[in-house]
Amino acid sequence: MAHIFPSDGWVDSLADILNHDERYAHVARGWEGDLLFEIRPDEGTKDGEDGVTRVYLDLWHGQCRKAAFYPASAKDFPRPTFIMGALRADFVRILTGALDPMQAMLTRRLQVIGNMGYVLRNVPVVLDFVRCCRKVEIDLRTDA
Repeated sequence: MAHIFPSDGWVDSLADILNHDERYAHVARGWEGDLLFEIRPDEGTKDGEDGVTRVYLDLWHGQCRKAAFYPASAKDFPRPTFIMGALRADFVRILTGALDPMQAMLTRRLQVIGNMGYVLRNVPVVLDFVRCCRKVEIDLRTDA
């Protein structure tokens, strides 16, 4: 089933995939760190600067302990180890395979805040996480 990105449905589907994917459990068995996607509205959309939505994932030793979607109106959300920020269109391009996540980081289409040394030492974990994200089919509409 396709889900609008970002949404509660997309987040719930991703958490389920992460918690049932044996390959991810193995590859990420040493990962310790939660993350927050900060999804900025695409340029020219009605949401403007105030339309930042967020996806929180608490990833720990190959499992997703908590997953939540925070709409733009949310003022209280977790402060994670890592923040990944991008325009919605760039996130969608990464999640559909049109944009390589490492290339997105290098070209600053995807900004990462946190310990980059840890991320770079764990590139296989990052890439397998993205593989799991790509299993969630995205409905390309911007709203329900």
